[in-house]
Amino acid sequence: MLDEKTAARKAAAATRGEDEESAPARLESPQDAVSLADRRHHTLEMSLGREIRQLRKQYGMTVIALAHQAGLSSGMLSKIENGLTSPSLATIQALASALNVSITALFRRHEQRRDATLVKAGQGLIIHRRGSLAGHEYRLLGHSIGKNVTMEPYLITLTDKSEVFPSFQHSGTELLYVLEGRIDYHHSGVTYELGPGDSLFFDGEAPHGPERLIQTPIRFICCIAHSEDEHEE
Repeated sequence: MLDEKTAARKAAAATRGEDEESAPARLESPQDAVSLADRRHHTLEMSLGREIRQLRKQYGMTVIALAHQAGLSSGMLSKIENGLTSPSLATIQALASALNVSITALFRRHEQRRDATLVKAGQGLIIHRRGSLAGHEYRLLGHSIGKNVTMEPYLITLTDKSEVFPSFQHSGTELLYVLEGRIDYHHSGVTYELGPGDSLFFDGEAPHGPERLIQTPIRFICCIAHSEDEHEE
């Protein structure tokens, strides 16, 4: 005889068209929520440990030397650096003092934003660049934020109505990766025939661009990277 909880779970799975075995895992108890919190704490511990290890190596200190200065055993410091234990506030303060940094400095990397951008198939913001006038469609797939290096990934589509334009020039470096179609691509006096799976990495300041559209439609990923002190023309 099925108990009420088991029967209800099977009925719900049947309504969704699922077998109980194939149904995705779900939080069913406070212990599951606690495990999620544990994983977040573990990420903090790993970040703290990496920062302590990096500062120690930066100052040319051994594990034994830093542990002695902070009043810890070398074994405990090793566990902290590897994110295997949660140090007390007093221990963190002792390590910060031994490394001659503030406590907050030990957590700076954990507090930095780690952004991710998801663009579903067929989406992406259409951007107007120089090639737009020649019938080149640019869909922006993401953009770096607050970094010394700016990264701009695009999905570019060329059709039989697009014009060739082999003289683009801009700051930074560029990577092309062809998804569909075939194209003759010019860069600095050399022509490269590219097809699906081919890539081309080059200096963006040299003249470059499509020279001949061999098989359309042509779709390729284009990533442009340049530092903050470089500017687009």
